[in-house]
Amino acid sequence: MTKTQTANAQDVNAAENLNEVPTVAPLVDIYENKDELLMFADIPGVDADALNISLHDLDLVIEGKRLIPTYGTAEQETRTVGYRRSFVLPPGIDGNNIVAKITDGVLALHLPKAASAKPRQIPIKTA
Repeated sequence: MTKTQTANAQDVNAAENLNEVPTVAPLVDIYENKDELLMFADIPGVDADALNISLHDLDLVIEGKRLIPTYGTAEQETRTVGYRRSFVLPPGIDGNNIVAKITDGVLALHLPKAASAKPRQIPIKTA
């Protein structure tokens, strides 16, 4: 391979790398109260249509893409970024009633506990 061919191959590889979408794990805060788990994930620039939240058994996966439009061939320092994070939920989460809302780049997930997982008060009988 000549020097020119090697340089051209390096240019092609560099261009291919620019087309790859980097994927990062969003920062997530998790809180728990007696009724639910609350998760807040930072996913700036991701619209609801570019977001996917899935639950299979106890595996919760958050995936999304921040799509950056291109306006020609001028220099562009920002680029499309993928977000992906997965969690194994504790038993007792009611997967049928999970609520997700995105506001100002923060995804809020409300994961309610099933009635069987909530603390209950046991009455004490006297003789």
